[in-house]
Amino acid sequence: MKNNKTFDKITVIGLGLIGSSICRALRKYEITKKVVGYDKDLDILRKVKDLNIVDLISQNLNESVIDSDIIFICTPVGSIPSVAKEIQSSVKWGAILTDTGSVKGSVCDFFKSNNFDGINVIPSHPVAGTEKSGPIFGFHELFIDRWCIFTPMKNASEQSINDLEKIWTVFGSKVEIMDSAHHDLVLAVTSHLPHLISYNIVGLANDIEKIKESDVIKYSAGGFRDFTRIASSNPIMWRDVFLNNKDAVIEILGRFIEDLSALQKAIRWEDGDFLEKKFKNTREIRNKIFSAGQGEFGEEKLNKIKEN
Repeated sequence: MKNNKTFDKITVIGLGLIGSSICRALRKYEITKKVVGYDKDLDILRKVKDLNIVDLISQNLNESVIDSDIIFICTPVGSIPSVAKEIQSSVKWGAILTDTGSVKGSVCDFFKSNNFDGINVIPSHPVAGTEKSGPIFGFHELFIDRWCIFTPMKNASEQSINDLEKIWTVFGSKVEIMDSAHHDLVLAVTSHLPHLISYNIVGLANDIEKIKESDVIKYSAGGFRDFTRIASSNPIMWRDVFLNNKDAVIEILGRFIEDLSALQKAIRWEDGDFLEKKFKNTREIRNKIFSAGQGEFGEEKLNKIKEN
């Protein structure tokens, strides 16, 4: 899409890691003539201005979306409905309204129960990110080789879905359309539960009275360090994720606890065959994840992308 400016104006609301990365990608690939950025945090707006990743910074939410062809809502999932409701009267007829939240059921339920006629509502989720937060950590390569899942509302035209898909494809992502309930169940397994466990295990290590906090920090081996990396993620964002996807998370958490109890029993009774079979099967699944290109977005991969 470079040098083919299909859109006159695109607004990005919420300029954290995802929002700022979208801004960078929009400018990098020259997808629009003007990128407008809005955030309620004035400190973030100052940082964005210094980074020069948008064409215009707005301190007024409604003014930021006037005449925009596409609006990306990149705020924590709990605030997406209130943001959408506030800007509704300012969004022009035929515009695309999308988001980047990792829970889709609650967002789709909101749009189903509110009248957004004349606006192409396409709830979306780029399955990408790092444990870092804030605009200084954004980078346009964040979405390369990642999936972006669409859960479009019935009022979204085929053309609008194609237009948004084209943008994410230019970003380097693969797009899939999915039912919101299925999305939330899948993400509960692949993202939400791992974050919950990561947060919990850090707290557990800190709460065990026989282990000093200094020992946890000093003797953290690679396993603990790598597994708990995501516990550095934005706490507000993840608070909203769990509150908005509680049914799917509770269902998967129940299954996890059952499987963990089976492992506990095998260790107690020294059932080495069970443990070996379990570890072998899960290792094979883990290897398939990396073979599919869905491994961690580490420095080595990022450096290779930049070299190309």
